[in-house]
Amino acid sequence: MATLFPDDFKCPISLEIMSDPVILSSGHTFDRVSIQRWLDSGHRTCPITKLPLPDHPCLIPNHALRSLISNYTLVTSSKAQTCPQPQTLISALTSPLSSVGAKLDSLTHLSRLTKRDSALRRKLTESGAVPAVLKCVDSDDPSLQEKALSLLLNLSLEDDNKVGLVAEGAINRVVKVLRVGSPDCRALAATITTSLAVVEVNKATIGAYPDAIRALVRLLIAGKGREKKEAATALYAICSFADNRRRAIDCGAVPILIGLLDSGLERAIEVLGLLVKCKEGREEMIKFNGCVKVLVKVLRNGSSRGVQYGLFTLNCLCNYSESFCFEARNEGVLEICMGLLDEENEKIRRYASSLVQTLRGNHAIA
Repeated sequence: MATLFPDDFKCPISLEIMSDPVILSSGHTFDRVSIQRWLDSGHRTCPITKLPLPDHPCLIPNHALRSLISNYTLVTSSKAQTCPQPQTLISALTSPLSSVGAKLDSLTHLSRLTKRDSALRRKLTESGAVPAVLKCVDSDDPSLQEKALSLLLNLSLEDDNKVGLVAEGAINRVVKVLRVGSPDCRALAATITTSLAVVEVNKATIGAYPDAIRALVRLLIAGKGREKKEAATALYAICSFADNRRRAIDCGAVPILIGLLDSGLERAIEVLGLLVKCKEGREEMIKFNGCVKVLVKVLRNGSSRGVQYGLFTLNCLCNYSESFCFEARNEGVLEICMGLLDEENEKIRRYASSLVQTLRGNHAIA
């Protein structure tokens, strides 16, 4: 039971929950029984600081901590009694006889329990509960769907689960939610896509799935703040796989991302930094009227990570197009880069130096 309590509730000597916490003159708190035993043994130093203590140390009751421990014990005991055991929750989730309310309750508890419990995440997948979770993701009930997505996200955090979840049909359900789910559900679906794409083989599977990338691009247009950010993050995750870059470009991602970047969604520059690696991506960016100005804005106002991607993207485009390089010089990119050569961030210095060389020498390729 002691493992459920914060470490501050435990006596530094006995490592047990304190029943009668007292403060020593050193300022540290101990359980009265433990510190008294220490003193009775003839010690006249603080067990923690080793600083000397008076011949007759005064033990001051720590009423505030005692009250906190008492209240915490009541709350923890209450939660332990009201939360069913994981196996009971799994049975309720997988049983065809369970009501919607029972399934919702199970999903709620399991989502909370699996957030930090790696062993339970593995147990859930091994118990055959995934099809039941995916069936709830398909539900027309928004509450049931959202809780099922939360649980699916937790399960996907386990590296050993990622490939198996895709094999069980998770992508099909996630893409459907990306298209027609509620705003919260769409954001969760995009986050699940990012989590599953951590595994290299899943990047290819997700990208090849009909409408997966297109659904994310649509979310960049139609979604709200959180949805747009999660969709951009998912695109960044799956576009590290080269074939997916062309798919994203074919879905019209480039002008949308530049527009979002201009509106302040810095995550967009990270995706553009991947799409610029292929010829089609570079051509789309060069065609966008005002692309240089948007990238310059990132160099001037972006975070350290944003500036890195902005420099990299500009360098690729300036190397590719003479006219783009000319426009970048006119927008003051060379002067900005010169100012970045003294940056503490090593990557920014390196990318800025490379772009300076490009702008001065104009090593444009055909």
